[in-house]
Formats: sequence, structure tokens, C-alpha cells
Amino acid sequence: MQPPENLSAYWQNHLRVAFEKSAPQLYRPMLTASLAHVVMLAEQGLLPAERARQLLGGLRELLAAEDDRFVFDGSVEDVYYLVEQRLAAAAGIKKSELDVQLARSRNDLDAGVFRMVLRDNVLDQARQACAAAEAAAVQADRCAEVLITGFTHRRPAQPTTLGHVLAGYSEALLSQADELLSVYDELDVNPLGSCAFAGTDLPIEPERLGELLGFRESFTSSYEAVAGAEHLMRTAAVQARILATGARMARTMLDWMTFGWIATPDAYCQGSSIMPQKKNPVVLEHMCSMAGAAAADLAATMNNVGAAWYEDSNNATTDVQEHLWRAGDRSVRFLTMMGGLIEELRPQDPPSPEQVVATGATTTAIAEALAGAGIPWRGAHSVVGALVRQAPPAEWTSSVVAAAIAEAGLGEVDDSVVEAALAAGLKPELVLDRPQVGGPGAAAVRRTAELALGRARSLAGEFAARRAVLSEAAAKLDAAVDGVLAGGCG
Repeated sequence: MQPPENLSAYWQNHLRVAFEKSAPQLYRPMLTASLAHVVMLAEQGLLPAERARQLLGGLRELLAAEDDRFVFDGSVEDVYYLVEQRLAAAAGIKKSELDVQLARSRNDLDAGVFRMVLRDNVLDQARQACAAAEAAAVQADRCAEVLITGFTHRRPAQPTTLGHVLAGYSEALLSQADELLSVYDELDVNPLGSCAFAGTDLPIEPERLGELLGFRESFTSSYEAVAGAEHLMRTAAVQARILATGARMARTMLDWMTFGWIATPDAYCQGSSIMPQKKNPVVLEHMCSMAGAAAADLAATMNNVGAAWYEDSNNATTDVQEHLWRAGDRSVRFLTMMGGLIEELRPQDPPSPEQVVATGATTTAIAEALAGAGIPWRGAHSVVGALVRQAPPAEWTSSVVAAAIAEAGLGEVDDSVVEAALAAGLKPELVLDRPQVGGPGAAAVRRTAELALGRARSLAGEFAARRAVLSEAAAKLDAAVDGVLAGGCG
């Protein structure tokens, strides 16, 4: 069905577009919030029993519909009025007789419903973030002895392991999950009952609304409840953060596939149109692009909020929702793909010790071995630098190293010191024995992975508990509606 052609430019070019984007997101949560509101009004004696039963019956009928159709026909300007229009029909009363907005404004209804939608989405993001962190921790343990060359500034730097990198990324994911938990708790504050912003003289119970909708607590300031945007900006920021860090890991994994260090998984590839031998892991390119889009949504959110007054304003609230829903969905999909990629990660042909040495990645270990024997660090660093400029470490001999030390004016050293330095330079696998906590030593990586796995599962439990609160509230709301319909109030 096409919208009427006689719509004004504003209705055609904004209200219609906004309706088509927001109706699928807001319609059902708005019905659920209205159920709780009518129950509360009935329990407080603010609605006649028969009117409350009519409204609750209508709301339940709308919620029971299997196919929600949203066509902007010009009869209402937004979802708020669509709910009223459909509720009047379902309840069998005139729109002029509706009481569903008694002691409620579109302001606090929107604010509450926005929080409800974002709560669900944050829980979805958190589930995938914890799963990806767990997958990274498991793979870190499996790959704790898979030696690779670590890079800084896109240049070979020092020996490390696949497990060391994956354990680090698991920690980053857990930091993001921690932030999601904090954001969720800030979202989990009920604004319903603040009305336009100044509340009402009617004896309503916002705490009861919060209980029936699963909110942890109700507002302390009715003004901030509808004018505030801190929770919206934090939601946008954590979404952008998840994808930005994930994009860095995606680029690193793409390098690993290009080098042949890990296998390129078929399920995450597209074929070449003309080269049958190629497997193109373009998913990683798409994931980097997704990070850019999340950053744009964050910027749009911040700009919108900054362009608004500190009052109820569409700039700071309604207009940013599109960015948050889109970035939230993108974050869930990104984390799901990242977790799947990490689960399928398999070492293929990591560099040999000789190949690691050839990159120059062991030179720091040589300098440290010399410094450990008493040669000043800067002097040791200069000696190794001079040697590298002459020949790769694999070509050095004990006499060449001793001569370089002497030429630098650092005195004579024992043959054992020189031999230890050469061993450090020719055996990058020695890094697997490094005991430093948090380092690339195999035992240290496995310990980091163990800690990350425990945190991932603990955080997953925190989010599951919050999801359970929402389920319990839904059951409580159903029971409360039944009670009013049966002639009681709870």
C-alpha cells in the first residue's frame, strides 16, 4: 500500500520515513509498557474497573496478533498515535474515550520504551561478546606454543605466540563486556511516571511500573528521566568501541591468513570470479567497514545530543534511536562473526624459528642477554644495532660479537656471555619458557587464558541473571493483567 500522495513535504519526507523505521522497533514494547501502565492505574483506583478491563483486553489482543503490519497511510503521525488508534478499535471504544495516556506523556513513554529496546539489544551484544571472549580464551590455551613473529608499527618486532595475541584480545572483549554491564544497569532505570518532565499530582506508582517492566529502579529526577541522554551516548560509545577493537583484530587475522600462519576457513570466504584457486576472506574486510559505520553512528549520536537543549528534544532522544538500533544490530552481527572465526581458527604453517630470526625479531633478546651480563643497556643496544646492519643474526659468530663489544668500548666479556647472547638470537622458541606473568611464555598464556575464561563465564552469568529478571517481570505483568481482568487488582 502506497502512502497518500497528498501528504505534506514534512509528513512525506520525515514522519513517513521515521515511522517506517521506528514502528517495528517500538510498537510491541509500547503495548507492553501500556499494559503495565493500565494495571498500575487500576490498582491505584485511577481507572474504573470496566474501562481498565476494556483497555487491557484490547492491548492483549494487539499483542497476540501474529503479523504486525505497519503502513504509513497518513492517518497518524507516529507509533504513539498508531497504538492509540489500534487500541481504540481493539477495545471497542472511541479514541476520545481512551484513558491509556492518563498520567502519562509521550515523553516518558518514549523514554521508557527506548530503554526497554536498548536493554534487550545490549543483552544480545553482551551474550555474543562473552561467547567471543570465551572462544578467544580457549584458542589462546590451544595455541600457547604456536610461535609467530609479533609486529609493531607493521614491522617485525619480537617473537610471540598466537595464544599470546588471542589471550590479549579475550581481555579486550571482557573489558567491553564489563562496559556493557555498566551501560545495561544505567539503561535499567524506569522513567515512566515522570510524564512530560514534571510528574503529576495523581497518586501513581512509578515503582510498580518499574517492577512490572523489569526495571532495577525508578527515576530520581523526573527531569533527567525524559531530558537525559547519558545512557544513549554511552550505548553508542560502547558499540563503536566493540567494533573498533574488533576491526583491529580482524586486520591482524587477515594478515595471519595471508602469511599462511592460520587456515582460511571456507565458511567465511567468497570465491574469486576468475581465479578458481582463491579463497577470499572478505568477511574481515566487511567487518572493518562495519567498524567505520559504528563510528559514524556514534558521531551522529554525539552531534545530535550536542545540538539539543537540556530538555525533552527530538534531537537528543528520538532522532538518535535509529543510530543506536542500527549500531546495536551491527555489533551483534560483528561479534557473532568474530566469535565464529575464532572458534574455527586453526594453525596452518606458522613461521619456523629460522624465519622468525631472519626478520630481526630476536635482536631485543640478544641485547637483553648482554645487558643481563653487566653491559649497559644502551651500549648493548648499540652493539646489536651495528651487528644487524652488517649481517643477519644467523650469520654472526662468537668472535664477531666479541669484537663488536670491544669496538664499542665496552670491554672484554666472557665467552659464556657471548654464547648466551647468540642463543637468545637464534632460538626464538625460548620465549615459550618466559615465566613473566602475562607474557608470551606458554604457561603464562595458559594462565591468562584460564583467568579470561573464568571472567567470561562469570560475566555471562551476570547478563543471564538480568535476562531472567526481564522474564520474571513479564510473568508478573501477565499475572497482574489476569488479576485486573478477573475483577481484582493484582
